[in-house]
Amino acid sequence: MQFLALNRLLAFWVEAFMAFEEHIRRGFEFALFGISHPAMAGTAALALLVSLLVCALNVATERWHGSYSFDVDVKGIQKVHQRTVPRTGGIALLSGVMAVPLFGMLEYSLLALQRDTGIFMLKLLLAAVPAFLAGIIEDLTKRVSVRTRLCSILFSAILAAWLLGSTLPRLDIWGLDSALGLLPVSLVVTLFMVVGVTNSINIIDGFHGVAGATVVIILAGIGCLAWNSGDVLITQLALAGIGATIGFLLLNYPTGRLFMGDGGAYFLGFWSAQLAVLTIARNPDINAWQILAVFAYPVIEVLFSMYRRKILRNAAVGAPDRLHLHSLFYRRVTRHRMKFTRYPWVCNAAVACFVVGWLGTATTAAVLLGDAIPMAVALVLAQILIYIAVYMRLVRGNWGNCRSLAVILGLRPQHRSRPA
Repeated sequence: MQFLALNRLLAFWVEAFMAFEEHIRRGFEFALFGISHPAMAGTAALALLVSLLVCALNVATERWHGSYSFDVDVKGIQKVHQRTVPRTGGIALLSGVMAVPLFGMLEYSLLALQRDTGIFMLKLLLAAVPAFLAGIIEDLTKRVSVRTRLCSILFSAILAAWLLGSTLPRLDIWGLDSALGLLPVSLVVTLFMVVGVTNSINIIDGFHGVAGATVVIILAGIGCLAWNSGDVLITQLALAGIGATIGFLLLNYPTGRLFMGDGGAYFLGFWSAQLAVLTIARNPDINAWQILAVFAYPVIEVLFSMYRRKILRNAAVGAPDRLHLHSLFYRRVTRHRMKFTRYPWVCNAAVACFVVGWLGTATTAAVLLGDAIPMAVALVLAQILIYIAVYMRLVRGNWGNCRSLAVILGLRPQHRSRPA
């Protein structure tokens, strides 16, 4: 019996290793194909170049449009920058992605984008327009209410569902998947998910490179999953978003010469959310929990922010504050541990390194290990527990040497703690 159990355990580990090796191989194939194939490499490169060019023009002409585009509210509760910066990076992000279908469908184009792919991308861009417009108008006027912006995102999600059939067919949750067979139920769940994810990117947009790096890593994870499933369309959509975001980051990070603003955050959030819905709808072999494991950090942030504001503080859900995880990391860690008086932007930029480390590790684990639903669920739960543990310790301002799980998760206070 012991010999049989040992054989089964050995067979399990061999199978797991072979699956892991297959994912690594497919990842290298994705990278090599993306570099060598004109439609793949050209998609990312064109989006990057156009986005970077528009960003550069934006910065070069800021003295002419600065009276409208500058983020002059440097004393806001959630603000950490000390000088006025244009908030119109969203125009560059939209331009970078839009250049792909417009240029790719031209006759004799080097990009050689398939017509069906170009039309699909244009429809998705059309659906993103209401969310983008609400954000960019807020960036220029500072007078668009939170409710109006959320309604605009909702309208964009409805447009995507109508133009592309972008609705969730399943969530891999027992009992709920059968209800999602009804179109009204599926539509409501999809709208809630898209609005939440779109808003989550805006919530984490507060430090140089944080939102942009988050989107790049998330879209890279979605692109890898789609490529492993043979879905070239979703892969190209992800590469377009990655290229445009990297083009923006070249001027945004690390010194913050240009902000993506609400327009850019809503556009990237909507683009990422729609790719998540489409990936689940088009690829039955990719489970919804694996996608959630990729998006876990921004989703946890927005849900915890709603809980903190409404339940704990009895404040409006959309009220700004500086109690997000990235804000606490800046105040408790980078400003205390890093002394760069000559270059104050270093502490701001260091927050992105913390987020990239977390999100990069989580996304890699989700892509390589999240094939099975139990493992994907475990990855989501692990990120929730890590988020709560880190958040509670940052709120208290100390780390200590406590090993009690109740203290780590914030269920009871730690006694005789020494301030960090």
